[in-house]
Amino acid sequence: MNAPLAVRRSSTLAVISLVAGILGWSALPVIGSIVAIVTGHLARAEIRRQPQTLEGDGLAIAGLTLGYTMVALAIVGMLFVLLFFGGLFAVIATTS
Repeated sequence: MNAPLAVRRSSTLAVISLVAGILGWSALPVIGSIVAIVTGHLARAEIRRQPQTLEGDGLAIAGLTLGYTMVALAIVGMLFVLLFFGGLFAVIATTS
């Protein structure tokens, strides 16, 4: 008799991480990115605990990458705006 094959399913948290990462780049920049990061780390831990039954590490990594990239770009954007307007206010203050 043949032994039944173990069926592996994708981690739900990994799928949520990927979807939230995509939403972080389109509709919900802040919330989507944070959800993608949190669920991506949770999914990778879940997959490491149950490697026989769960897969989807690539999905979790993709969600983490999208989330962290959006957070990094948001920080760089805020720094740019702060430095630009800070310099602009400094120029206005010195000319008055």
